[in-house]
Amino acid sequence: MGSGLAPAGTPVAGGLPEVASMKNGERLSALDALVRSVPAAGSRFPQGTSAEAVFERELLQHRRLFAEIASLRAAVCQAGALMTDAIQRGGRLLFFGNGAAAYLAAELSERLTRGRWPPIAMALALDSTDGGGDPQGFARLIAANARWADCAIAISASGRSMNVVRGLQKAHAMGVTTVGLLGCGGGAARLLAEAPVVIAHDDRARIQEAHVFIGHIWCDQIESALGWR
Repeated sequence: MGSGLAPAGTPVAGGLPEVASMKNGERLSALDALVRSVPAAGSRFPQGTSAEAVFERELLQHRRLFAEIASLRAAVCQAGALMTDAIQRGGRLLFFGNGAAAYLAAELSERLTRGRWPPIAMALALDSTDGGGDPQGFARLIAANARWADCAIAISASGRSMNVVRGLQKAHAMGVTTVGLLGCGGGAARLLAEAPVVIAHDDRARIQEAHVFIGHIWCDQIESALGWR
């Protein structure tokens, strides 16, 4: 039984042409033009839009964003170096964020602490019943857990969540190194992080994809610098 997809070299439903056979430069130009021709990120498709067209739109948005991530190389590496420095001076990495960011914080912290004692990373988690509504939640956790040698890493798709912003404010007041993995324009968190990495996009799904990618790059950089690989 066939896959239901159009053969290579023909348009798929929704009028999106095949670009896989193009050279790299041509492909990026074509992808950029195609992304501009499809609905804006996060917008709804008309009822009845084919599954292939939805897939193509999301894939093109993803490719376009990741083609632009190279411009963040210096910021990503600066943040990775600050985290490595914190561990080398005996500090820990304190990850924190709301919602999906909280899951990423836990994932990165688990990866870096696996099989190592004492733990060199931890995810600061709020009470799940609170739902991130306490604006002082992360500030209290930073105050209770952070030491001068640590590095606090705030993860936020907007950079505007008040509990994340106040967590960074508390870390800054305590002399703790601060990093921000942010989205949209970075919000107030961008101004509080010593090393902000901002995904300049307004689609939460795309921002979260980029955050996962960059978070694991940081883990690779840390593990390589410390000879853990």
